[in-house]
Amino acid sequence: MAHEFDPCGDETDRIVELEAEVDQLKEAVTSHQVVDQAMGMVVALGRVSPDQAWEVLKDVSQHTNIKLRNVAELILIRGRAGEMPADIRAELEDALDRYGPTEIPGAPPPE
Repeated sequence: MAHEFDPCGDETDRIVELEAEVDQLKEAVTSHQVVDQAMGMVVALGRVSPDQAWEVLKDVSQHTNIKLRNVAELILIRGRAGEMPADIRAELEDALDRYGPTEIPGAPPPE
């Protein structure tokens, strides 16, 4: 049994593919913005370079097993609310110790 060519079906499939691709691109742009904003906070708070801020975020993500974008979101939430989960704060401080000259302002003194 031969299949007939269905131009409407091909067009519909292509539209669905393009819509999915647009959704993925929108999510990527949003994720990139969140990470960039968090990097800016790390640069300002930790007095590190943007390259060092990127390394800090990657380290925190790897040591906490939390996706980098989610780490970035937590850092941004801290910037707005002034609070951060203790494990994220500790990893952030450790990473800044490895990459930067200072600890996070307002962090509890080291023991």
